[in-house]
Amino acid sequence: MSEVKTENKMGTMPMTKLILSMSLPAIFSMTILAMYNVVDSIFIGNYDQNGLNAISLAFPLQLLLIAASVGTAIGVNSLVARKLGEKNFDQANDAATHGLITCAFTFALFLLIGIFAVRPFIGFFTKDPAILDYGVQYLTVVLCFSVFSIIQVMIEKTLQATGNMIYPMLFQLVGAVVNIIFDPLLIFGVGFFPECGVTGAAIATVFGQFCGMIFALIVLFKKSHEIKISFRNFRISGATLKNIYAVGFPSIVMQSIGAVMTLGINWIFTAAGSTVSVTVFGIYFKLQSFVFMPCFGLNQGLMPIFGYNYGARNKKRLYSALKRGLIIAVIIMAAGVILMWLIPDKLINMFGGGEELMKVGVPAFRIISLCFIPAAAGIVFTTLFQAVGKGIRSLLISFTRQLIVIVPAAYLLSVTLGVDYVWYAFPIAEAVALTIAVLFFLNLVRGDFKRLK
Repeated sequence: MSEVKTENKMGTMPMTKLILSMSLPAIFSMTILAMYNVVDSIFIGNYDQNGLNAISLAFPLQLLLIAASVGTAIGVNSLVARKLGEKNFDQANDAATHGLITCAFTFALFLLIGIFAVRPFIGFFTKDPAILDYGVQYLTVVLCFSVFSIIQVMIEKTLQATGNMIYPMLFQLVGAVVNIIFDPLLIFGVGFFPECGVTGAAIATVFGQFCGMIFALIVLFKKSHEIKISFRNFRISGATLKNIYAVGFPSIVMQSIGAVMTLGINWIFTAAGSTVSVTVFGIYFKLQSFVFMPCFGLNQGLMPIFGYNYGARNKKRLYSALKRGLIIAVIIMAAGVILMWLIPDKLINMFGGGEELMKVGVPAFRIISLCFIPAAAGIVFTTLFQAVGKGIRSLLISFTRQLIVIVPAAYLLSVTLGVDYVWYAFPIAEAVALTIAVLFFLNLVRGDFKRLK
């Protein structure tokens, strides 16, 4: 007798309630993630400013790690959600199992980078021995033990594809709380803990990721949910990997572009002789995560809803999710704009900046924040494209925003108007990217979406 499958809530629950139930746990967990990233920097900055400079230089490689793990997991999330929408449960399980296999590929790459590429990478940007040593210590630990975060992220995205957002939130929360607790203990050497400085921050990070991964594995294999992982008689399917990376690879490249953009902007500031602008840019990237991470949490809830209803060919619910998602995203980003305009000095002061840092940072924060609201809409459209299997469109939007527009615009503004005008490249790039996203969406409306019911 065949097992009776009940209708997934993504096809039946009232849309606003569904989005909130799916997104709020992810928004909460992403906010916690943003918080402990900032706390990391604050603790290190108060320990040694050279350490803060070192982890700022290390940031692009961390972005690459995040891009590879999250991008691949997004490909799995999209495929699993679509197969569940089609009621093809065997293929959904197979996609989830393939997802865990891809973790080994990703880890092998970053283990090699952690062993062989860290010192040349940090050395390219600085000759200061203290900063170089701090950067090497931090990145070596984070990359060589990255398997914990890679597996945790994959399980999070797999469960999110089923509509389960509570467990992924708890995975993030466990990792964040462990990291925050052990950061000061290992950095400063509290009680019987040794003083490990920047290395202590890295150890606290990977230990938190380890705890989150163990919790995630227990839930995946021991708790009841729609996905069943099994390696019995399992064979790697080239077709399944192709489907995963059709969405996942563009997402990896899309997020990796952020690392390239960061390097480009830092080079422009360095060439202009404005090291304080590099510092401001690094602080901004830490703080803007408080605005963007909740929006990304919203998108974690939206993606399986988009994918499920696209797979179920339900146009009305797909459009309803898009409309409500856009409204919520704009509200989140508008709150960020208000904070950046009202209290930029207080935000910068947490990192112990002087008068010059405030002079550059306050106007910079206000200018950059002009990009938040168009970015909100652009991010939701990008999530829609990924969810319906159009990952290349998301890639093109990100590529345009972060390379074709923002770096050249920043360079032209720097050489023509001065380094203080580089910040305007960010809202310019977001406006261009949003225009392209709307055009791509209208193309879908006239094409693929016409065939939905």
